Amino acid sequence: MHELTKSTTVPDMLAPYDVPRPHPEGRAWTMANMVAGLDGTAAVGGRVGPLSEGPDVELFRLMRALADVVVVGAETVRKEGYGPVRLPEERQAARVATGRTPLPPLAVVTRSLDLDWESALFSEAGTPTMVITCAAAPADRLARARDHAEVLVVGEESVDLGAMLQELLGRGFSTVLCEGGPTLLGRLAASGLLDELCLTLTPLMGGDPLPVALTPEGGGTSAYQLRHSLVHDSTLFLRYEAAGRE
Repeated sequence: MHELTKSTTVPDMLAPYDVPRPHPEGRAWTMANMVAGLDGTAAVGGRVGPLSEGPDVELFRLMRALADVVVVGAETVRKEGYGPVRLPEERQAARVATGRTPLPPLAVVTRSLDLDWESALFSEAGTPTMVITCAAAPADRLARARDHAEVLVVGEESVDLGAMLQELLGRGFSTVLCEGGPTLLGRLAASGLLDELCLTLTPLMGGDPLPVALTPEGGGTSAYQLRHSLVHDSTLFLRYEAAGRE
């Protein structure tokens, strides 16, 4: 375990996470980055912000440099007020040097297409936002979505996450970073599609009764192996990979 104290200068937080990632079963590798309190809560007052501070804020921002696309559920987009992906110039340059785009696009997973098309996520110039939905989405909202974003339709009554990851790999997105929320993360894990979980445990208790992941009924359990740990002050940074992914 790597331990940092208050007097220790925090190193490059991203370095332990910059590791080779394969393409399991012809789909994109899926990693998630989440934060939780000691009691497992994933939000305080409906938002994750109060749980995240200092190095975790920096890590959340920089983790996106490792992704080809950032995927997030619509409810998280609404509650957290998502905007376009931003990275420091040096991180953008490093991506370009390896043949990638300066910034990864952000893709919103939504069945209802209940999104604010005037928000910064869709109205600010920069990397276009993608919307991932299903055939059962309301036709009028689907038409409007296509006016504001690149739309990917996968699945009939709900978004087919396996097909989504295959489609994303086909578009050249080999590493997907999921930023939640708990419903999307739970579905990925239950489907055997979550390859990696980067989890920050912050020293707080008493948040909302909302776990990091909500397992759908009948979803079962999945096993993970610890690959990296780091302590800074009283915050614990953990990186897990799904068992058998070597």
